[in-house]
Amino acid sequence: MRARIGQKNGLVGQWARRGTRPRQPADQRYGNAYLFGAICPARGVGAALALPYADTEMMQLHLDEISRNVANGAHAVLLLDRAGWHTTGKLNVPENITPIFLPSRAPELNPVENVWQYLRQNWLSNTVFETYDAIIDAACDAWRKLTAQPKRITSIGMRDWPHVGLSL
Repeated sequence: MRARIGQKNGLVGQWARRGTRPRQPADQRYGNAYLFGAICPARGVGAALALPYADTEMMQLHLDEISRNVANGAHAVLLLDRAGWHTTGKLNVPENITPIFLPSRAPELNPVENVWQYLRQNWLSNTVFETYDAIIDAACDAWRKLTAQPKRITSIGMRDWPHVGLSL
C-alpha cells in the first residue's frame, strides 16, 4: 500500500564486482514522503498518491483515490497489512472496495511490495534529493513510468496461487 521514498540516513550498500569500490551517494538528512499505491494486475492499471505522512487521514485519501479508479460496475479487493492506519475503525471504506487483511509479518503475500521493489530498483535508488518537492517529483515520475507499462504491472502483480483449481 505504501512505500517511503527519500533520505533515511542509514547505511548504504551496493553489490559490486570483487575488487572494485563503486561510489554511491548517501545523504544524512531525514526528508521523505510516502507513495500510497494500488494496482489492478488484471487491467494493468494503478492508482497512487504521494503524501507527506502515513496515517489514517492519508489512508482515507488513498481509499478515495482507489475508489475513483475502480472500473464502473466493478469491485476492488484490497490486500492490506495490519498497519494501524489500515485497521482503524475511523476509515470510511468506499462501497466498491473490500479490504482483506493479510497475516502479520507476511509482506511477501502482497504483490504491491514487488511494485515498490521495482520502482526502487529502476528509478528511485542511489539518489540524493535536494528538496522535499524533488522527492515528490521523483515518486510521481516513477509511478507514471510504471503505469505507462500495463504489461509490467500485470507481470509484477499476478500470482499463481489465487488461481489454483481455476482454469483461466
